[in-house]
Amino acid sequence: MEGIVPPHPTLSPRGEDKGEGDWGEGERMARESKKSRRTRTSKILRTLSRLYPEAGTALRHENPFQLLVATILSAQCTDERVNTVTPVLFRKFPGPDEMAKAAPGEMEKIIKSTGFFRNKTKSVIGSSKAIVERFGGKVPSTMEELLTLPGVARKTANVVLGNGFGIAEGVVVDTHVHRLSNRLRLSTQKDPVKIEQDLMLLFPKKDWIKIADVLVLHGRSICKARTPLCGKCAVRKDCPCASHLR
Repeated sequence: MEGIVPPHPTLSPRGEDKGEGDWGEGERMARESKKSRRTRTSKILRTLSRLYPEAGTALRHENPFQLLVATILSAQCTDERVNTVTPVLFRKFPGPDEMAKAAPGEMEKIIKSTGFFRNKTKSVIGSSKAIVERFGGKVPSTMEELLTLPGVARKTANVVLGNGFGIAEGVVVDTHVHRLSNRLRLSTQKDPVKIEQDLMLLFPKKDWIKIADVLVLHGRSICKARTPLCGKCAVRKDCPCASHLR
């Protein structure tokens, strides 16, 4: 998953960037009542869920351990790039036992194209050792335990819990979720942890996994960072950034 970036500012009717404080209709929507906001956000979730019925992580994996490793590698890197690297990595080191014993230099060569490969190697090997030594060779399935693994913060833990175990403990906030949360006025925060808190308050727990998955797909296909396709957006009627199209 790509790393966190600052939220994209509002777009003017001509598609140009506007200052963060110049929200126009967005300011009105930011002042909407809790009931109105919940109604609007529920509609957004329903629409995006119909649009992306098969939403889920794009990281290819066969088990929670592979998903954990792939998510660590995805920091500041595209999922597509990670998916070209992990088949080679998992053939060489198929599980935590093998990964824990990997020679750092050998792993670095395999994952070099994902960027920050030295730090990622330390995290992957360190997490693998912890899984073997402290968790009996199995990836832990609680937020508290996952956060004790090297290189694992809330985003990674949420990906593993949600897509690896089907457990909703929080909401994944990557670059796409960060950007769309601000554009759709699901949150006005810039800090990923605060955005996650806002989303957890807006949506019922049963939808925490789904909302992140559909926002990621919509961010990749329509609500892109530099050139959002507002005219093709299925939720533009509920989006402050697309107010000029209404």
